[in-house]
Amino acid sequence: MGMIEGIIIQLLYLYSWVVIAYILMSWFPNARESSIGQFIGSIVEPYLAPFRKIIPPLGMIDISPIVAIIALRFATYGVSAIFSMF
Repeated sequence: MGMIEGIIIQLLYLYSWVVIAYILMSWFPNARESSIGQFIGSIVEPYLAPFRKIIPPLGMIDISPIVAIIALRFATYGVSAIFSMF
């Protein structure tokens, strides 16, 4: 069970870094339009869409990715708690 827990936690951490990379790509012009940017966008946008519906952008600042990363961290803690019960 510990190996499965480790894999799931590592995948959640990796996904949070992909979200961070997607956020940083918005700082560079045309980075999201590149092939890598489109690939990362196809992975991250479905996850960010519900957060963007709940939390609208505040002017030019979009804080929904920050909330999404915090939710991933809570999911990591939840996976640890679930596997610690067994």
